[in-house]
Amino acid sequence: MLTAMDLPDTIALFPLPGALLLPRAKLPLHIFEPRYLAMLEDCMATKSRLIGMIQPRPTPSGAAERLHAIGCAGRLTALSETEDGRYMITLTGVSRFRMGAELPSEGLPYRRAQISWTGFERDIGLAEADPALDREGFLDLLHRYFEATQLSTEWGSLKDAEDELLINALSMLCPFQPEERQALLEAPSLALRRETLVTLMEFALREGDGGEMMQ
Repeated sequence: MLTAMDLPDTIALFPLPGALLLPRAKLPLHIFEPRYLAMLEDCMATKSRLIGMIQPRPTPSGAAERLHAIGCAGRLTALSETEDGRYMITLTGVSRFRMGAELPSEGLPYRRAQISWTGFERDIGLAEADPALDREGFLDLLHRYFEATQLSTEWGSLKDAEDELLINALSMLCPFQPEERQALLEAPSLALRRETLVTLMEFALREGDGGEMMQ
């Protein structure tokens, strides 16, 4: 397990709209673009094996791509190569970070930046709990949301999941818009992420029922 002392001051960036990685959660990715194959090769040569997942900001048509201020670094924990040279990888979330200055390319095809881990110290270490979680009420809302969006899941495993695994997995898996996913990422605590998640599901249910909460 990485510690705060192991975290580098610069990191390779993987801008990907709609991709959400959270601390201690796992994100599978399919790598095939040459620039990200190069990034992956360089990542494997480092001690930390970290890649910074970050979302682009919405910009007017034709404007240069800008990135959100906050992303999440994931450690490369699984990798398999296909016969045609592509990779299936898994990143395990380590800690969120705040963007600093982007670094000159120096001939590299991917983006890098100076970053700060300050303010995200609780991301390193043990899983968070959510003592105020009303699990029965939360799962009832989730069931109605899944029915409305025609999603399916294994309800038995959800009922038994630890607070953080339950909330973070749903934050990553539910079909929210990129800006909504960014709000989930930036939530300061697990409890506030759960409150954001509940708000997003309730809003989706109201929208799906012509402005009235589905019962």
